[in-house]
Amino acid sequence: MLALLALLAPIQLFAVDAPTRIGGFTLGDDITNYPEIEASNYLREVVISDWHGFRKGIISYGTCAYPGQIVKIRLKYEDKTKDFYDVLLKKFTDKYGKPTEWKGDAFGVLYVWKWHFRDKNDERITMILQHNLRNDDETIGNEVKLSFPERMEDERLCFIEFCEKNKSEEQKANLQERARAEWDYMIPK
Repeated sequence: MLALLALLAPIQLFAVDAPTRIGGFTLGDDITNYPEIEASNYLREVVISDWHGFRKGIISYGTCAYPGQIVKIRLKYEDKTKDFYDVLLKKFTDKYGKPTEWKGDAFGVLYVWKWHFRDKNDERITMILQHNLRNDDETIGNEVKLSFPERMEDERLCFIEFCEKNKSEEQKANLQERARAEWDYMIPK
């Protein structure tokens, strides 16, 4: 009986259609099959590695409102330990004062302190110092983030306006058709 069940189990797995589509996208499709999302990022990113005490990082810069200007810096320190994070936090606090807000979790898995500043031009800047003990979305270690949040929002709005102006009539019709077939795009097939 068990042998018969073992033989039938794989057949059942293949009998069910595995989901490969959602949101109008299909796993394995070439991205160029979706021209309406061809230039969908309002920020460009450069990935760096082994950079003067940092193991990796992402530098984000504008493409629309602030073309070529860096609007966000995200760097992961080489030293991943909580002890190093504690030293960094002390040094940050000594230099910039107490953090403005706590963004970590209550479980002691994610330690995140955030500072809010205004620069000499009265632009808002945020700085985050973070330590991850374990998190599925983040790698374990220490990270610092600096950003111009208002410039990032300006980039997003500029990009939306650019996209709306440049949509072809065919793309607009495709979007309208997708809206009518909303459930077809929201449930994996």
